[in-house]
This record gives sequence, structure tokens and C-alpha cells, in this order.
Amino acid sequence: MRSRIIRLVLVTPDGTVVGCLPPIPVNVPWWQEVESVVRATREHHGLEVTILRLLQVADDQSDQVEVTYLAEIGEPVQAEVWAGKIEPHPLRQSYAQPGGPTADLAWAAGILARHGLAPTAKPVQIRTWNLSSVWRIPIGDQSAWLKVVPSFLGHEPHIITALAGLPVPTLLGYDECGRILLAEIAGDDMYEATLPQLLSMVTLLVDIQAMWIGRVEELRAMRMPDWCGPSLISKITDVLQRTNEELSQGERASLSRFVSGLADRFSEIDACGLPNTLVHGDCHPGNFRGTEFALTLLDWGDSGIGHPLLDQPAFLDGIPPEHVKTVKDHWNHQWSARIPGCAPARAADLLAPVATARRAVIYQHFLDNIEPSEHIYHDGDPVDWLRRTAALVSKSG
Repeated sequence: MRSRIIRLVLVTPDGTVVGCLPPIPVNVPWWQEVESVVRATREHHGLEVTILRLLQVADDQSDQVEVTYLAEIGEPVQAEVWAGKIEPHPLRQSYAQPGGPTADLAWAAGILARHGLAPTAKPVQIRTWNLSSVWRIPIGDQSAWLKVVPSFLGHEPHIITALAGLPVPTLLGYDECGRILLAEIAGDDMYEATLPQLLSMVTLLVDIQAMWIGRVEELRAMRMPDWCGPSLISKITDVLQRTNEELSQGERASLSRFVSGLADRFSEIDACGLPNTLVHGDCHPGNFRGTEFALTLLDWGDSGIGHPLLDQPAFLDGIPPEHVKTVKDHWNHQWSARIPGCAPARAADLLAPVATARRAVIYQHFLDNIEPSEHIYHDGDPVDWLRRTAALVSKSG
């Protein structure tokens, strides 16, 4: 990926536009990762800023892409004139507005105080975009993690609470405004997991999912997304209708046949004997953190209700190809041991295009619930995942 050229439009806490800073380079390419942006602004301009949201991306196809953010600053400074306008939008997140991050950090400090803790250094802004705001709050030689999410991901603290005592993050506190405060998890993010660790991840996930079989109504009470057969068929049909014109004639034909056969496909899936349960929704090795001997499954904001093997394709996409067969065999063994007579391999084959189409549904849901200036993060994703679905369907005949 290309590096970023950063331009910051500055506002004061009351929302007054101060102006624009000269552009600066930042090597970290991911637009939502802003720790490097804050650091570069400090080094180049001697200013402390809080990044609020993305304003614009100017892509000229060079080695660098210019990204403009709105940034909050404590008091006015000398800056270039900026000719743009800051318009309100009903879908804007609280943390993307002046004063929002300050309020979030004050809330987190209050939660820490209830635990007899207090920040020992300035909080570090890690990420901000349409799906979350993330801060690391130093507490001595450890940290707490403040995460603020939109309302459509607001079930995350409820499912973490329900999973307390299992290998999931420890929740220090949450509110109904999307704020979550989490204790630090020892170890590393497991993007480069070994094969034994990958197998342990699968076992951990299946253990959790098996515990929720027969408890779907409890999950519904948490307002979790419904990806069971009838609901998911409706959502896939909707996203196909909305993106139909962006697909080729052949893709439309393949997807039309796929959608028309979904009810029968789900009947075959049900016959494989694995009931609906908790689905993590984004289960890949990078969403595990830990050590050689202990793993924690993170990021439950994408979780929902559906067939447990909806989690398999994303996981397999994130591991080395030479491990795929061993991991799939282990996955099948895990479910066969818990539900004798079930057919997980057959269910996984039938679910493969369904899981891919579900990704189109997820990205369309994001687009429907975020303001237009941040659509760029997900533009094209629904169509891309429908194209992948069409390719899978065509390949399987």
C-alpha cells in the first residue's frame, strides 16, 4: 500500500474552523490508523491534535495518496486559509465531533476511578473511523483500552459480558452510548500464528459456539444481527437488488440462480445437523491475541446469530495455504465430537458462497449507517463480495 500525505483542517473545541496545516508525510498507509498522524503533527508542527474524522482523499495514482482529516486543537494557531465547510450530518458519530473524544476520555477516567485506577500518562489515540474510535490509556506498566463504536455495533459489550470468564476481553465498563473500556491483554496479535496455535483458535471458537446452542433467544435479546436462513436470504436478496446494475450480465445471472435456490440450500445445510448459534463474524487469526499458552478472541462487534461455520471462510483466508486442510479437518473433528452424526464438511461446502454473500450484506449495512464522507472506506465492497460469490457459485456448478 502507498504512504500518506496528511493535511489537517483544524477546529477548536467549540467547532470553530482555524484553518489548514501544510501537508506532511506519514509512512503508515491505513487511513484509520491515526497514532502516526498525531505523532507526525507533533514532530513537524509542534502541535498536539486529536483526529476527529476523514474529510477527503485525493488519489492521483502516485506512490502517495493525500488524505485530509478534521483535527481538534485546544486553541487557535497560525494556519493556512481553508475554503471548505464543516456541515452537520445525522449519521456523524459523537467521537467524530469536537469535544467528543474529550468526553469519551473523561468517561473512561471515571470508570478507572471506580476500579481504584488512574491514567499515569497522556492517552494515546490509536484509530478513528466510521466503525470505531480506539485509545490506549497508560496505567503504570499496563494500559486500558477505550473503544467507542456506532450504535449498529452496540451489542459488543453485551456479548462480552455474557461471555465473561471465557477467553474474551475483560470488560472494565461500558455505557449505552457505545463506549467500552477493556483491560489490557498480554501477548501479541496472532497474525503470524503457528499451526498448533491455529488449531487452538478453532477449538476455542467451537467451545464458545457450542455453549450457545439452544440459546438463540438470549442472543436476540442483545439485539444481535440475525443471519439465520430466512433473515439472511432477505438481506442477500436486498443487497443484490441494490447493486444489480454494477454487476456484469453473467454475474447477475449466476447470483439470481443462487438467490432463488437459497431456501433449498439452507434446507440442505439444516440437514447437516449443526444448529444456529453465536457467530463471531470476523474470526481470523489477527483477532486473537495472546501467547504460546493463552489466547483471547477479540472484536465481538461484528458478531451475530447464524450457522457456526459462517466463521470458517474468513479464518481460512487468513492462514497459510499449506495449513488449510489440517485446520479444516480439525474443525470438522471438533464439531463431530460435540454433535455426533453431524456433517460439518458438507455444511461448510454449502455455506461457502453464503458466507461470502454475507460479507456483501455487512458492508452494505456499514454504508447505510455512515456519513457519505466516510463511504470511501467501504465503497465497492458489497459489489466485490457479490462478484466473489458469483465466482464461487459458477465454480461449483
